[in-house]
Amino acid sequence: MSELSPSTPPMKESIDPRARDFSPSMSLGRGVLPASLHLGIFVAILFILLIAFALRFHHLGAQSLWHDEGNSYVQSTRSFFDIAANAGRDIHPPGYYWLLGVWRLLVGESEFGLRSLSAFASLMSVAFTFALGKRLFSPIVGLVAAAFVALNTFSIYYAQEARMYALLAMWAAAAMWAFANFLFLNRRDTKNDLSRFVSFVPLWFKWALILAVLNAAGLWTQYAYAFVMLAQGMIFVLWCAFTLRSTRRVAQIIRILGYYVAANVFTLLLYALWIPTAYRQITNWPNTGDAIPAAQAVSVILSRFAFGITAAQGTTISVAFFLLFGLLVFSPKDVNRGDSASRPYTIQSAIRMLFPVSWAFTAVGIFLVFGLFREANLKFLLPAQIAFALWIGRGAWMLWHLPIRRDSAFARVVPRMAAVLGIFALLVTLWNGLNPLYSEAQFQRDDYRAIVARIMAEARPGDAIILNAPNQQEVFDYYYDGEMPIYALPRGLGGDDEATLAEVRQIISEHNRIYAVFWGMDERDPNHIIENTLDREAYEADNVWYGSVRLVRYGGAIEFESVQDSGARFGETIMLETYALTTNTVNAGDVLRLQLMWMTNAPLTTRYKVFMQLLDSNGVLVAQRDSEPSGGLLPTLYWAVDSAVTDNHALVIPPDLAAGDYTLIIGLYDGNNSSIRLSVGDGDYLTLSQITVR
Repeated sequence: MSELSPSTPPMKESIDPRARDFSPSMSLGRGVLPASLHLGIFVAILFILLIAFALRFHHLGAQSLWHDEGNSYVQSTRSFFDIAANAGRDIHPPGYYWLLGVWRLLVGESEFGLRSLSAFASLMSVAFTFALGKRLFSPIVGLVAAAFVALNTFSIYYAQEARMYALLAMWAAAAMWAFANFLFLNRRDTKNDLSRFVSFVPLWFKWALILAVLNAAGLWTQYAYAFVMLAQGMIFVLWCAFTLRSTRRVAQIIRILGYYVAANVFTLLLYALWIPTAYRQITNWPNTGDAIPAAQAVSVILSRFAFGITAAQGTTISVAFFLLFGLLVFSPKDVNRGDSASRPYTIQSAIRMLFPVSWAFTAVGIFLVFGLFREANLKFLLPAQIAFALWIGRGAWMLWHLPIRRDSAFARVVPRMAAVLGIFALLVTLWNGLNPLYSEAQFQRDDYRAIVARIMAEARPGDAIILNAPNQQEVFDYYYDGEMPIYALPRGLGGDDEATLAEVRQIISEHNRIYAVFWGMDERDPNHIIENTLDREAYEADNVWYGSVRLVRYGGAIEFESVQDSGARFGETIMLETYALTTNTVNAGDVLRLQLMWMTNAPLTTRYKVFMQLLDSNGVLVAQRDSEPSGGLLPTLYWAVDSAVTDNHALVIPPDLAAGDYTLIIGLYDGNNSSIRLSVGDGDYLTLSQITVR
């Protein structure tokens, strides 16, 4: 096909669906490419997709499922209608769970299998990013944008999670690609489009139908997909305004408007059954956005878009540079000095330029205006990251084609070198952010697998498990197959404090050891009834974090056979009035419980910690437990003068500890400096008892 000549009447071809669309006639642009370049582009995108595949499937099953992924798993095991019923009580549509249910039957229920749907969806997002960049601008823009999405840890992180966010991005990229084909039809579409087999159907109708189905799939996947459809609406309004200005073909625009409206109506019809539920969920869900300055929020978002979740917050000069050049529009005369300029070319270039810009601005703007900014909510902007990548790619492309006089070879080389080096630097930054994603603790998910493994390794008859948020039950059950009773508290969202208190006390009285798994307490148990009751009335043995989840082991309630008077003074003001020990003879693996009664004769200005240590016959430490009084519930700063303070502690005897006699000691040290201990007589600790381990 020959290039459009300058003498071709632009008014006639600017909106005819069977005519070529108007875009800058750039080398390697939307014109006809040599076969060797076609092959090179094919090899390049294949390489990018292979890299994207490797990064998304690398260590895919290495991490534990966390609680939201556990919910995805349980949802996928239900029937079609049960999935919808349960989703109606949450804040997500059922589309992802339906698809995961089918996917699970094909690939299995391992962590790798459950997450592979998201990994595949994210891989398809990279492919659609290339297709969209190629359709809007050029194959090179598509390659650059696809590489940015492929290497971005923001995209990769959610590609490795059994949740709906990678699928949200895929539907968005696919729908925007269909939308671009709908807006920018050309003569080649009549030959290359699959619709040639039903040529009696208008091309606009075919692409409108595809767009409607993809949009419906997006809405059934996540409510944040509405951002994408609003962006489409904004782009379409701009397209109408610019096209009307350049062609004055009102009838043709009205016709396309009819197709677009029909597509959206069909989308709503496909989604109609869920609209009442969606409205109820969205309007009743609490607003959890953080009130932070808009400039700070935008900086965080841009950092995620440009460098992913592993990079330090902020942007670089090269990012701003490419974003600025991505807003430029050139005419053929600007690019190919000597050719005559044609106004419709510039109009169409402006529309294409505004495509990713409007997409990104609409999504981010709505996100900020409605107060949705929170670290956990940034995943709703995954589709907008694709728009950002396209914007960056176009900026580099426009810099490469910066209008420079033909007789200045050096001047032409400078912007091209800047484009290449700038893109290379950004890609290197993205590449350097990959290793932390897989290795650093801050990017690892809550390790329920390790929590359950520890509980099962230590489980004994009479033990119990408390999950302080009911929605931990799904992921816990995914790993746990033991017989200990599991109590999901508080019952229901928010719970009843009095009922929760009574149930926790009942659990303490009935079980020898309790494993409490704490997560999301401020939301599920805002008054901390569960933890405070356990700290006061049970005996905390240890406290270990597994990501953002804590596993705390407690000894249950016990009647002490005797209480020993002490009178030992710690430092100047603190006195140990009495202490009580469960027993002097224990088995390896038992929990040794200790109750201390403290008193101070003056206000305390230091937060002290209590250490409880077990020493062998050579004075070597074999077991230790450090904590503030009552697991932090009664810090020394708040002790009332001359008032008794009851302080419960527990020490787990190591399961592999050799039988023999050991010495139990306690002491107090400065919580800010463990080397500063309070004196006790001539030493810095008090010997309580000899302990025999059997």
